[in-house]
Amino acid sequence: MSISKIDLILDDLKGNHVLLAHSGGVDSCVLAEIFINKKINFSVAHCNFKLRDKESDEDLKFVKNWCIENNTPFYFKVFDVKGYIIVNKKSIQEAARDLRYEWFNSLMVDLEIDILATAHHLNDQLETFLINSIRGTGISGLLGIKETNKIIRPLNTISKKDILNYARKHKIEWREDSSNAKNDYFRNKIRHQVVSPLEQIKPEALENFKTTLKNLSQAERFIFNQLDGLKNKIFRDDGETIYVDIEHLIKQKPISFCLHHLFSPFGFEAKEVEKLLNANSGKVLLSNSFRLIRDRKQLLISHINKENNSPIIIDLEGKNNKLPFGLEFKAGKQTQKKKWKSYEAFLDKDLLKNPLYIRKYSKGDYFYPSGMKGKKLLSKFFKDEKYSLLEKEKQWLLFSRNKIVWVVGRRCDERFIANEQTKNKLLLRLTK
Repeated sequence: MSISKIDLILDDLKGNHVLLAHSGGVDSCVLAEIFINKKINFSVAHCNFKLRDKESDEDLKFVKNWCIENNTPFYFKVFDVKGYIIVNKKSIQEAARDLRYEWFNSLMVDLEIDILATAHHLNDQLETFLINSIRGTGISGLLGIKETNKIIRPLNTISKKDILNYARKHKIEWREDSSNAKNDYFRNKIRHQVVSPLEQIKPEALENFKTTLKNLSQAERFIFNQLDGLKNKIFRDDGETIYVDIEHLIKQKPISFCLHHLFSPFGFEAKEVEKLLNANSGKVLLSNSFRLIRDRKQLLISHINKENNSPIIIDLEGKNNKLPFGLEFKAGKQTQKKKWKSYEAFLDKDLLKNPLYIRKYSKGDYFYPSGMKGKKLLSKFFKDEKYSLLEKEKQWLLFSRNKIVWVVGRRCDERFIANEQTKNKLLLRLTK
């Protein structure tokens, strides 16, 4: 293996503190030696999953001793994989992956490390490519084990054969995982029964596969650049809600492909979003963290609101720092206008009774809209004013005891409005 193939990657690491995931196998042993030779500042993290009894403990001891000999910071953790599998109903390999990356992330935060390095190589990439192909995937899945801003894989273009040759040439010791020789796992079957025979039939298969990965990567970049351009055209984000133009969205072909890439980051399946496009206004989809609402001409994406609807008390004589909006109180001898702005409420202060508070809408709320006779349910008011579901949820109501005084920023209650005969007038004005 030519170290020069990864020189540029490692040169970029200089000046950074890197966490190296070290199993004790030949791949991570080679990468650790290269880090030492290139004078990379790194620490080692070792996972003991206790799946091979004494062999697992010997792996831990081996990596620990190597770190002591090379004056390298060493961290390890023993995991209860079997217990995790029972609780989370996952395979051994899925459980081990979840546990190690969760710990790596936690360790990086504690040690203030920004980069994780793993020793995945080209054979791992091909195995992942084949596994994902069999399971059904898109271009992203075909790209194998990806890198991110925080996870690098310096050996991902190097074959297992070259890694072994390098280890033998430089007399690097390593531990052999006995489970790798078995066909107990699907990945092992792919490795022994598909990839190994393929290399024998077509020795240049791995080199050709690198070209395939390069071409797929370029195709993915092009596609995502186009999707980003589309997203900038039809997505509008005001910081709280994302508004998606339905008219422009449904013109995209193929629609299911676009829906997958635009909405899967929010946890929504393309087929469900497509159904929503043909649904009536008000229909809602929920993911773990987001809500997607079918409005009249738009789809609305927002975080699921988990806050309670507890009242927030207003003190007319105080500062009211806990209010979610700016509110100015002004008493005086204002004369009654023919029409006040919606962000103003001109009230009879003597009619306001404590507790004065604000809260969001609850089913059954009603008020007496200014300029109208009789009472009206808030739900009917919202419908007449063409509120979206999100607008309903964001709407604050000002109460005097249990009576609505003001649909804040929209309409006052006729019962509390000041007039020419009002002696104690109060002007409320939204300031932000």
